[in-house]
Amino acid sequence: MWRVRPVQQGDLKDLIKLAGDHGSQVSSTLPKTEEALAARIEESLASFAGQRSPDHYPRFLFVLEDLGRGQVQGVAGIDARAGNGQPFYNYRMDALIHASHELGVSRRVDVLYPSHALTDRTLLGAFAIAPKLRGTEAFELLSRARLLFIARHREWFSERMVVEIQGIQTEDGKVPFWDSLGRHFFNMDFDTADRYSGMLSKTFIAELMPPNPIYVTLLSPQAQEALAQPHPMTKAVMALLQQEGFHAGHYVDIFDGGPVLEARTDTLKTLVTSDRKRLRLAETDGGERCLLAASEGGDFRCILATVSESLNDVLRAPPEVLQELQCESGCDVTVAPL
Repeated sequence: MWRVRPVQQGDLKDLIKLAGDHGSQVSSTLPKTEEALAARIEESLASFAGQRSPDHYPRFLFVLEDLGRGQVQGVAGIDARAGNGQPFYNYRMDALIHASHELGVSRRVDVLYPSHALTDRTLLGAFAIAPKLRGTEAFELLSRARLLFIARHREWFSERMVVEIQGIQTEDGKVPFWDSLGRHFFNMDFDTADRYSGMLSKTFIAELMPPNPIYVTLLSPQAQEALAQPHPMTKAVMALLQQEGFHAGHYVDIFDGGPVLEARTDTLKTLVTSDRKRLRLAETDGGERCLLAASEGGDFRCILATVSESLNDVLRAPPEVLQELQCESGCDVTVAPL
């Protein structure tokens, strides 16, 4: 059985393994060092406990727990506000028309504008999962449990949401967009810049990048081809997010040029199709397989379960379901179909 719950300090060892395993990465913004990971966990614990200061927004981390082995096999996060009090930078894709009436020439030129227009939108990120679990129910549980948490705490989150999708990276570790643009302004490779971003934020990178529009035609052919394209490993998570209602907009990541997905929070499929019910103990011989979430804040739990529905907004489930949710018969739950 799988369960999604808030991160705990005891998960640090498993998270270090996930963060260091390239095969587990799917658009992850998870820090790679033990010190930074420990600090990120502390930040999440404070957020779940409501102990954040007024000038810092909540940042939540959830883990996918293998209940049989007692191991963490995945992690996913929510930043209540992108940028967390600082500008959240991306490149906005646009175009300029260069024309000469005398020569009879008119040409459209694609450009990238530094932008922080997405600042303060709720941001989904820090997603990493064991490679063997991609495309499974556990994969869907980890990704969508965050949305059920938002549904149960709607007032904490903004009207719009964004997700940065990992961009193109070659098998030998090169990132065409960074190598063609960012590396000219920083004496560091992509992995080093990414590590600093995990420890600090992207703001320090963006503020040192040129404030002028970037002409796409001046980038290398490889960078132009990679622009707004997702890494092949992200196909499963991209498809799941698009099913939810996310769509690619006009923004790309300032590091690798990957697409930024956008959506209105209240139109996401999980929020629209979820219902609040009462869960009661009962032996069942069948029912519907669904996502089931219970409790608030640091006690939040989300699992996959087969439950049967009865009158008066009541769901019935066997004892193991209540045990995994760590709730009693009659508790309030949020249910969403797979």
